Amino acid sequence: MPKILVIDDDVAIQIVLKKLLAAQGYEVIVAGNGREGTGLAAEHQPAVIICDWMMPGMDGLEVCRRIKANPLLAGIYFILLTSRNTVEDRVRGLDNGADDFLCKPIELDELTARVRAGLRLYQINQDLQAQKRMLESEFNEAAEYVRSLLPPPMTGKLKIDSRFIPSRRLGGDCFDYYWLDPDYLAIYLLDVSGHGLGAALPSISVLNLLRSQSMDGVNFYQPDSVLRVLNETFQMDHQNDKFFTIWYGVYNQVKRQLIYSSAGHPPAILLSQPTRGKPAATLLKTSSMPIGMLPDTRFVNQRCEIDPSSVLYIFSDGVYEIRQPDGNVWGLDAFASLLIKDQRSIHQFGLDYILEQIKRIQPKESLDDDLSLLRISFS
Repeated sequence: MPKILVIDDDVAIQIVLKKLLAAQGYEVIVAGNGREGTGLAAEHQPAVIICDWMMPGMDGLEVCRRIKANPLLAGIYFILLTSRNTVEDRVRGLDNGADDFLCKPIELDELTARVRAGLRLYQINQDLQAQKRMLESEFNEAAEYVRSLLPPPMTGKLKIDSRFIPSRRLGGDCFDYYWLDPDYLAIYLLDVSGHGLGAALPSISVLNLLRSQSMDGVNFYQPDSVLRVLNETFQMDHQNDKFFTIWYGVYNQVKRQLIYSSAGHPPAILLSQPTRGKPAATLLKTSSMPIGMLPDTRFVNQRCEIDPSSVLYIFSDGVYEIRQPDGNVWGLDAFASLLIKDQRSIHQFGLDYILEQIKRIQPKESLDDDLSLLRISFS
């Protein structure tokens, strides 16, 4: 049985409205003033509120503002009962959250019609909220599934730690690392254009394809070969206009050599600590278009030697393309400077230290872009 709350300081109107609406099959709750009415609204959460505008103490506009400001009550259909009938008054009422108006003296047939209309809209809103809760639950499950696919930290002589923070529940970033054989470790991080489910699905497809090593004609020890076949497989014309950037490397732990290639992706940063002098940062990047943009894109490999004291950072652009409160973008150079300057703190506190610095730069609750970050320690 739908609940209707009547808020009016006139006892005669309370009696008339309660009798009329109860005869229509509604459960009617009555309040004699605004303060009592807001308390009963929170307690009973009615479908419709009929509230007088002019009341001593808390008037109808204030009641409406408080009801609409409460997320648990905002969906209630609010009818403002008033003798005011000017356009300015209606605009004022609507601006304060009222859904409908009923002019005094009350036409009873009009009242019941407006209540029926309000109940229909209230039910539509309830159905939408239920659908929203169901979708949120499914998105949460999907987000947990994506997280379950990401690799756990790696320990031993070679240590890998990671962080994955989507700007929404789902994001287009994805990464993986695994041994191709006892001596060769494959490492990659990719970033699909866009956000949400539309970006997450392609990234999962790429992860599963690379992890299963099921692509024909690919030498997984050669990054340029991997990127070439990915580009042939994921052309954006056949992927709902989605493209992605990727950094892919293979580390030979016997020779202490890293071979890598990238497709439109930010450079990895290799930090080395010489026996004398300051730490040095080397940007590991090859020039080429993102995967999926052009079918004949050429990818190339680069090699570098890995010193035992080196640390490698691989990341998506969400790590450094951060708009600061002054409107300026933080930038790659500033991020690289942080890695060098705060090396000791990062070594002590790990990637959480970097995330804390990012939160200080952009104190908003959610990030503007997906953030993924890998830290590979070779010592």
